[in-house]
Amino acid sequence: MPASENHSFAKDVLKLVTGTTFAQIITVLASPFLTRLYGPEAFGFLAIFISITSIIGVIACLRYELAIMLPEDDHEAVSMLGLCILCVAMVSGLTVPLLYFGGDAILSLLNAPNLAPYLILIPPFVLINGVFLALNYWNSRTKHFGRLSVARVTKSITSTGTQLGAGFAGFATGGSLIGASLVGSSVSTAVLGGQIWRDDHSLLRKGTSWKGMMTGLKRYKEFPLVDSWSALLNTVSWQLPAFLLAAFFSPVTVGFYSLGFMVLQLPMNLIGGAIGQVFFQQASVEHRTGDLAMLVEKISEVLLKIGLLPILILAIAGPDIFSVVFGDEWSEAGLYAQILSFWTIIWFLYSPLSKIYIVLEKQRYGLIFNGMNIITRFLSLVLGGIAGSVVIALGLFSLSGILVYGTFCFILIRMAGVPRTNIIRVIARSCVITIPAIIILISAKIAALDSFFIFILSCGLMIGYYLYMIKKDPGIGAFLPF
Repeated sequence: MPASENHSFAKDVLKLVTGTTFAQIITVLASPFLTRLYGPEAFGFLAIFISITSIIGVIACLRYELAIMLPEDDHEAVSMLGLCILCVAMVSGLTVPLLYFGGDAILSLLNAPNLAPYLILIPPFVLINGVFLALNYWNSRTKHFGRLSVARVTKSITSTGTQLGAGFAGFATGGSLIGASLVGSSVSTAVLGGQIWRDDHSLLRKGTSWKGMMTGLKRYKEFPLVDSWSALLNTVSWQLPAFLLAAFFSPVTVGFYSLGFMVLQLPMNLIGGAIGQVFFQQASVEHRTGDLAMLVEKISEVLLKIGLLPILILAIAGPDIFSVVFGDEWSEAGLYAQILSFWTIIWFLYSPLSKIYIVLEKQRYGLIFNGMNIITRFLSLVLGGIAGSVVIALGLFSLSGILVYGTFCFILIRMAGVPRTNIIRVIARSCVITIPAIIILISAKIAALDSFFIFILSCGLMIGYYLYMIKKDPGIGAFLPF
């Protein structure tokens, strides 16, 4: 990737990362208060609700949102945006009779009857998030990444503020967490939509046409016919832990899992998601010019060097960190984070690079991956549930993820044209630089030092590591949000 293009890529990522960082800082700072206001059961109800809406939401646009990125002509892309909005309206409308006739059965299977009063919020939640999804891809196409940062910060402030307000007012329930999430999504969608209309309203009015939408409907039919199934399988596989842990154990267990997984997601939320979004736009261009392999190799190294250390720290000291930050009640969530950490490293790399399937228009590979993923995850969690052990369930879940994600990550990188020796070299370089920090932290654990000291040491090691990274490799430093 030429220096000028690398600078442009890093600049676009930084725009997204800056907003995402502020949004995550708000969430992180509020989390110790929220975990002391709301119990694990409340977080469990939120996780189950989000799982249901996520499964419906991933096909809200019938995957036509991905096609917004692909046309060279902006007018064709505008018609795809219009088609997405129509699909969202249709799908969210269909959820009403589905929940009316099948809601009680769903909640019975999930062992969460107390969630019944909040099912009415699912259709508007799907509608709002589906519209945001379509606008998000239009925003990526036009490379106005700053607008998305504003929307994300707005969502974090609104939802977190509402959660804290409800908690301090004495309404610390799962319903308050769900309602706050809906409020945050509504405000952020309005903010992003308003910015897009302000800047692009002329193109949106002139470019949208029924003929264009029908043409796009046929031209990109692979997305609803093939990729929608792939995405649905992928989303169901992500939500399986919430569903099956609730069914075999309780919403309290789901609450522990959701907090542990939320912390593991931080590197993805801060860096990986932004890189993935910009990578999709850039990869679409680089594929046409024949430079995709160079881009993939560079981004793989960036992802590993940025995400490896914090996840390894959680793998070593998860319970200590969670008990200090969130309270002793949540040390169980730290144990879950430990178990899932090694799989998370591979997922952190795979998730942004998974867009290669779309760029190369080989969606069937994604369908195969997601099929294998959901089968192995389902078997892992069911076996652990039958054994009556959350640790076994999550251990098998993590192991299956390492095998499936690792295999397909290698396939993706090779599909992009990166030589095998280059892959090995990138992995080795990324691992070696974390060794000193890991040795120090393991030594502290062996010495059975206090949890608070372990937490402070972990923070110090991360700060020192990233300062070293910025000094040693300015190219990597350009992707960091500080």
